[in-house]
Amino acid sequence: MEATIVYDSRESKLASAAPDGDHLWLSLADLGRATGWEVKPQGVCRGETCVPVPKGAGPQGSGWTDEKGGRFDLAGFARHLRQPVVHDDESSVWVFGAAPGRGLSSAEAPDFALPDLDGNVHRLSDYRGKKVFLFCWASW
Repeated sequence: MEATIVYDSRESKLASAAPDGDHLWLSLADLGRATGWEVKPQGVCRGETCVPVPKGAGPQGSGWTDEKGGRFDLAGFARHLRQPVVHDDESSVWVFGAAPGRGLSSAEAPDFALPDLDGNVHRLSDYRGKKVFLFCWASW
C-alpha cells in the first residue's frame, strides 16, 4: 500500500510502506530515503546523531524492526523520540513533527560581555558547560 510521509518538511510517497494501526512499517532503504535515519550496529543513526537501542537488545530487539530486521517501524521510533505523529488512514498520509530539544535549544550563542547591577562584567564564555538563562527586555 502506498503511503505519503512528511518528515522534516520532506514529502515522500512510498509504495512499500505498510501501515498497521499506529505503526508504519518501512523497508530500511525507504527509511533512509524518507528520513535520513539508518539502522547501524550502534543504533539508529542520522548524520552524527545515533539513538542507542535499549541495553541488552540489538536493533532487531528494539521493537522498531521486525524479526528479520528488514522493516522498520517509523511511527514507533518517532514515539520513542517523543516526536508528534499524526496519520490519516483513509488517505494514508503520515506527518512527523520535530522532536523536543531540537532547534535553538542546542544552538551555541556567540560570546558577549555585559555588566551586572554592581558593575561587574560577565562574559557568556565564563559559563561554558553550564546552563544559562538569558532574560532580556526593552522599554521601547
